[in-house]
Amino acid sequence: MRHFSKPLRSLAEPSASPSAESDLPVWDLSDLYSSPEAPELGRDLSQVADAARTFAAQYRGKLSALVGAPQGGEALAEAIRAYEAMEDTLGRVMSYAGLLYATDNTNPVNAKFYGDMQERVTQISTDLLFFTLELNRLEDEAMAAALKAPALAHYAPWLRDQRMMRPYQLSDEIETLLHEKSVSGRGAWNRLYDETLGRLTFDIDGAPVALEAALHHLSDKEPAKREAAAKSLAKVFEANIGTFTLVTNTLAKDKEIEDRWRRFDDIASSRHIANCVEPEVVAALVDAVRKSYPQLSHRYYALKAKWLGLDKLEYWDRNAPLPEADDAHIPWASARETVLTAYRGFTPKMADIAERFFDNGWIDAPLRPGKATGAFAHPTVPSAHPYVLVNYQGKTRDVMTLAHELGHGVHQVLAAGQGTLMADTPLTLAETASVFGEMLTFRKLLADTKDPKCRKAMIAGKVEDMLNTVVRQIAFYTFERRIHTARREGELTAEQIGKIWMEVQGESLGPAIHLGEGYETYWCYISHFIHAPFYVYAYAFGDCLVNSLYAVYAQASEGFAERYLDMLSAGGTLRHKELLAPFGLDASDPAFWDKGLSVIRGLIDELEQEA
Repeated sequence: MRHFSKPLRSLAEPSASPSAESDLPVWDLSDLYSSPEAPELGRDLSQVADAARTFAAQYRGKLSALVGAPQGGEALAEAIRAYEAMEDTLGRVMSYAGLLYATDNTNPVNAKFYGDMQERVTQISTDLLFFTLELNRLEDEAMAAALKAPALAHYAPWLRDQRMMRPYQLSDEIETLLHEKSVSGRGAWNRLYDETLGRLTFDIDGAPVALEAALHHLSDKEPAKREAAAKSLAKVFEANIGTFTLVTNTLAKDKEIEDRWRRFDDIASSRHIANCVEPEVVAALVDAVRKSYPQLSHRYYALKAKWLGLDKLEYWDRNAPLPEADDAHIPWASARETVLTAYRGFTPKMADIAERFFDNGWIDAPLRPGKATGAFAHPTVPSAHPYVLVNYQGKTRDVMTLAHELGHGVHQVLAAGQGTLMADTPLTLAETASVFGEMLTFRKLLADTKDPKCRKAMIAGKVEDMLNTVVRQIAFYTFERRIHTARREGELTAEQIGKIWMEVQGESLGPAIHLGEGYETYWCYISHFIHAPFYVYAYAFGDCLVNSLYAVYAQASEGFAERYLDMLSAGGTLRHKELLAPFGLDASDPAFWDKGLSVIRGLIDELEQEA
């Protein structure tokens, strides 16, 4: 089932103090629905509910006979087309409700509408749940015979991915119960987390500000302001740590129960299956990154401490700007031009698609109370178009975030041609387009910067972004594994969670950063842990993959753009091995990851030589 999800910008890293810029765009959701009371929304819900009941009456308990009959493949393809149309409608409804909720999750009207739509869509989709369950019970021989029909062969990638869950599928009754209870179970705890986080305020310079603005102060030029912001964050996190601990414990236990019933081999198995990636590939990535900590994060942060004239960085100095950094505000119009020029330099088609986001009200950029933190691109459904949310503050990192999310948006537009069931890309490959968009923009900015000191600051900023995308995310993945493993032995206290957090962060960041009092609570605002367990390694996967892809592009650019756009247009129809083959890359090769990590090492080498 297609539900609204908001994969936030992995770093949720601070970039600047709030901007007074008044011309930032606010998205126009009317391409989905004009309002929560829109007649067309009620009509769509009523029609899809009727269609789902009719579909269930026509096909429930009959797929085996249908496939075994003459022209069974054609008949099954017709059923899948009907199922896909209903999924598109349900996805449109939940996309609208979710995006409205992300606009202000402290607004009780938005929250009620989102909750009501969750309940209604879950109720309707319960009538459709049987379909994928019965498809998975079809014998391989029967499915292979049916797939000889061209109409059904079109859906072969979707059927392949659905059937990956065959060994872990439960009875129809239990699957229905899990589906219906998701609203009052996992979904409710997610809402509690979001709304708690959205209502927090932090004292910054004597004024209450929301989380996003408080985090931005961690990159202030003034050390005293960074320290004050860090301590304000820690104070509020500590005051609410009981709620965050309860949410974390409950969701980890909920996942353990379902994993045990499904007989998954590993705590991250469900994520690997969803990502269509082999566990050994992920293990090789994690091992390569952790072994590289000393040559990456440890070495860089020691350099940064030296540049700032410190023996050690405090944790609030990790994202401090360098003295050489350009602190000038970058207007929205300049950010737009920078990203579009970088994209156009790669291929005009990429820029043309990205430009539609600016021109058609598909971006929400201002910072405001109750708005979702970080940034994301949501694909909605192929019958509509994606939307991008950022919290734009006018710094170089915000321009890079915009480039990142528009990379997602371009990918989602191109993949929409695969239809509702096959447009979604596994998370590991979904991050490829976003990180590639960042790389194009970084290279454009660097090429335009001639002053050696500014170039140094820009390279250092890129290194920090890469460390946040690779080292930090693998540390997050390690933290999650330890939390979920420990939770199987019993409930965890806030102190136990904080201890694991400090150990993992200390290992990843290295001895040049002092993780002082208060930092033990900073795990609580990483929303990925709540919304999408084990999502985070996808960022490291994408960054290392893009580093290798960009090296291929730099060495032989002719024909690369066409192959790259073909890769994005494939959506979820191909696996990583098939997608990367045209570029001569293979993520299952253990040496592959070191190629990507060597790019980060090379940039740090360059900075060391200038030190």
